[in-house]
Amino acid sequence: MKASVIRELRDDELRDKLDDLQKQLFSLRSQAVTENLENHHAIINVRRDIARIKTIIRERRLAGR
Repeated sequence: MKASVIRELRDDELRDKLDDLQKQLFSLRSQAVTENLENHHAIINVRRDIARIKTIIRERRLAGR
């Protein structure tokens, strides 16, 4: 997910998306432990998306939005 797409979302949508990604990360990590994960790069992609969302939330908080 690109940052430009994330910036278009409202605050409540960002929080919902963050919750979904955190659940997805948990699922991917448990799949990796049980060796059922086919694409190990998916964990990295989800972690980066979580970081992007948290960064934008922080930027908005500092800007007073």
